[in-house]
Amino acid sequence: MKTLLRLFIVLFATAAAAQTYPAKPIRILVAFPPGGPVDIVARLIAPKLSESLGQSVVVENKVGASGNIATVEVAKSAPDGYTLLTHSSAYAVNPALFKNSGYDPLKDLAAVAIVASQANIILVNSSFPANTLEDLRKQMLSRKLAFGSPGSGTTPHLTAQNLFHVRWKADITHVPFKGAGPLVPGLLAGEPPIGCMAGSGPMANIKSGRLRALAVSSSRRLPQLPDVPTLGELGYAGMEDYTWVGVFAPAGTPADIVQKLNAAILRAASDPDVKQRFEAVAFDVTAAPLAETSAYLKAEVAKWAQVVKETGASVD
Repeated sequence: MKTLLRLFIVLFATAAAAQTYPAKPIRILVAFPPGGPVDIVARLIAPKLSESLGQSVVVENKVGASGNIATVEVAKSAPDGYTLLTHSSAYAVNPALFKNSGYDPLKDLAAVAIVASQANIILVNSSFPANTLEDLRKQMLSRKLAFGSPGSGTTPHLTAQNLFHVRWKADITHVPFKGAGPLVPGLLAGEPPIGCMAGSGPMANIKSGRLRALAVSSSRRLPQLPDVPTLGELGYAGMEDYTWVGVFAPAGTPADIVQKLNAAILRAASDPDVKQRFEAVAFDVTAAPLAETSAYLKAEVAKWAQVVKETGASVD
């Protein structure tokens, strides 16, 4: 009887918390530095979430270990909906790439929404002697070069790994940066001159001509870069890779709270102003109901585990 009473009290308290949620500010940890796709998405939706939920939404960058530091911190936080994680598709990759990422992507956190996604772009510094992807291939096979990515375990890293190492058999060194924000200045300085990253980070510099896009990893050409071919068009089948950005809560967060957050994110992502700003930096809005979100995450974890295995990618 006492056990049943305790269970009833816990269930009642959980239900009450869900009904009054949120009663204080919400903290969102961003797993990468400012300027990259994860940070952009978090800061675009935060004001709308605040409006919808009636509480402040504080965005904080928590960088390290390709996003693992922020992920583990959120996984260990109280499951009450007040500490959330915004992460890239590296969330699904890292458990296969690291010997100990510190978390299980399907058990330790709950996927609230996969907010938006964008293609990865193979690009070079404008002074680098490659105007096409074939030019780049010839350069890689003729001399020792290096390429940059937003970090080990990011999908741009694996897209490049697949193309450069597996498809081309090139002997090229991977230089992992601590996010897309720091990578852009590196590419602009030619250190290294070659990179692969999601569209939002380098888009302004591609438009200005300081960086040159050679190929995109989407199924169709990007409206923002209509002259840049897809990898599929160039003969590289099976390379439709995307960098997505998702929001996660600690496992055990009450279902009503997760549902409320999902609904608020869907409203934020469908706001005309937010959608326009997403599209300007090559994001497609992908936010969906919880069941679809969960199914997509499971598929992504399986897909990237296979890619890591096939490419032999490792943490540098």
